[in-house]
Amino acid sequence: MTVVKELASGEPRVVAQPTIDYLGKQVASIQAPLVGALLICLIGALVSAFASTTGMLGALIPLAVPFLLGGEVGAVGLITALAISASVVDASPFSTSGALVTANTPEDQRDFVFRRLMAWGLGISLAGPLVTWGLFVVPSSL
Repeated sequence: MTVVKELASGEPRVVAQPTIDYLGKQVASIQAPLVGALLICLIGALVSAFASTTGMLGALIPLAVPFLLGGEVGAVGLITALAISASVVDASPFSTSGALVTANTPEDQRDFVFRRLMAWGLGISLAGPLVTWGLFVVPSSL
């Protein structure tokens, strides 16, 4: 997958994302659409804890297309689950919001807040996709 980014000068720049391509091919090769949908949500949450949520949605929604075209997984359910899974991890200390919280914490409490946000980010990166998959993807595919 290649992404076109605009530089400050206004010129487009093409950036290759081989990792996303690799993950997409691996997920697309899964024969069970519900498992593939869960993996897409997990990937979205884990990567979004370290990267832009909006950017991840733009990269991961195309990965869902093979499952959506097959009709075994509901489009609205999967996109909703993916968006929520990628968004709930925004308090990770590596995301913008979490980094701002950590940076603005009094110095004597900063390590404590960092560790708590790390625990939150890891926990919600695993629990969020499972819950959203169960609430939105599974019922839409029945």
